[in-house]
Amino acid sequence: MGETGDDAVQHVRDAVITGLRGGGTGLAAIESVCRACVDLLPVDGASVSVMTGVASRESLYASDLTASRIEALQFSLGEGPCFQAFDTQRPVFTPDVRATGAAAWPVFAAEIVTEPVGAVFAFPLVSGAISIGALDMYRRAPGWLSRDQVAVALRVVDIATLVLLGLRLGEVQGAWTDLPLSHAQVHQATGMLIAEFAIPAEQALARLRGYAFAIGRLVDDVADDLVSRRLAPVALGPP
Repeated sequence: MGETGDDAVQHVRDAVITGLRGGGTGLAAIESVCRACVDLLPVDGASVSVMTGVASRESLYASDLTASRIEALQFSLGEGPCFQAFDTQRPVFTPDVRATGAAAWPVFAAEIVTEPVGAVFAFPLVSGAISIGALDMYRRAPGWLSRDQVAVALRVVDIATLVLLGLRLGEVQGAWTDLPLSHAQVHQATGMLIAEFAIPAEQALARLRGYAFAIGRLVDDVADDLVSRRLAPVALGPP
């Protein structure tokens, strides 16, 4: 673990601001924030996503393949610590995913056991009444964050929130509408199911997720098959 404390966080904040003033994008700043999580805290990876709810969640950055996998599983299943943090607007601390995760997110906990993940910490990105998304951190070995480490994490979360809020308000380079759509094909596949079955978007996404879970695949992979016409929408219809 690298340097911790107020000075270290201030250094991160100053570096982010300097980068933005020098023409850097908001997404580059988010990448810097995730790297700071790993440098300043006893965690092995971090990710940031923007959200409006279970049906709309886009991953902006994941520091490694495991962080990306955690993101993908949560979106595919529609449950997990980031959704809870976003919904409750409170941090979610899971120091031992295998021991306690099943009580809160049984499906997510069952799927994550095959990954090198011992603990997950999820923080809501909130500014006043505006909920923007969530920042997830994971560590390979189970374990808590200390009180001082939580304080550092919350300050880093504030930096991520300010960057995303700046994007949303047009004060940071890179338009909010230009944020990458990490699940673009899921949205397209959902539209195909809406047209095929004349059902609401929420039901279409639920059907897509249910089919993906039943065959043991990620919802993004099933969506890719639908969009590429390797899978017909009728296959996801009622039995």
